[in-house]
Amino acid sequence: MTARDKNKKTAFIASMVVAGMVAMSFAAVPAYKAFCQVTGWGGTTQRAEAEADRTLQRQVTVRFDATVGQGLSWRFKPEQVSQTLHIGETGLAFYEAENLTDKPVTGRATFNVSPAKAGIYFRKIECFCFTEQTLQPGEKVSMPVTYFIDPGLDDDKNLDDVQTITLAYTFFAWESDDSAAGGGDSAAE
Repeated sequence: MTARDKNKKTAFIASMVVAGMVAMSFAAVPAYKAFCQVTGWGGTTQRAEAEADRTLQRQVTVRFDATVGQGLSWRFKPEQVSQTLHIGETGLAFYEAENLTDKPVTGRATFNVSPAKAGIYFRKIECFCFTEQTLQPGEKVSMPVTYFIDPGLDDDKNLDDVQTITLAYTFFAWESDDSAAGGGDSAAE
């Protein structure tokens, strides 16, 4: 094998490694998101199709928090400070959002639970965070979230100390592919 052939082989291997790294970087975000949703890592909550099948005597207090990301001119707050529920009991909480501008604005909420170790047991049945929300100029809306704490939490000895869980949302300006092409005015999530 000549030096030139060795160089070609090395260049080919290096380009394949670079191509593989680029492909992996694009796959990293969806893979991480899927991992978090499956495991509850980082306080990622779980989605449920129905209510819990049982309710326990143990109670947990759920606290509610809300913030708005930079670039979104909304007022956003929970309508209640907290709720105390039995594990497995379905809760219904509301968050209020108000568009402070003179034009329609679309936002999308991200969420997490703390302590993070409780995220896998926090189940949302319905939530405004599942889709984008568009508010008209000056519009104020009340947005519900229906949730429960999975009874499996009580079986997890690592969570015996959990008496309070905080459900936190941050609303960010949402720029759809259509508005991006038309020169939308907000930052994407």
